[in-house]
Amino acid sequence: MDINDLRTLSTVLVALAFFAIVWWAFGPSRKKYFDEAAQLPFKEDEANQVTSSKGDHS
Repeated sequence: MDINDLRTLSTVLVALAFFAIVWWAFGPSRKKYFDEAAQLPFKEDEANQVTSSKGDHS
């Protein structure tokens, strides 16, 4: 086994890891989880607005 075989093997392993990560991120089973996570900043803003409006009884 020379250095070129090692380079080929490492390239194939990195490519497989890349495609596995892409499949994990964009796979249909993760869509609901990522959609909920995308809405978290807006839910926190709504909670802060409700809290601040309740405390403004002047």
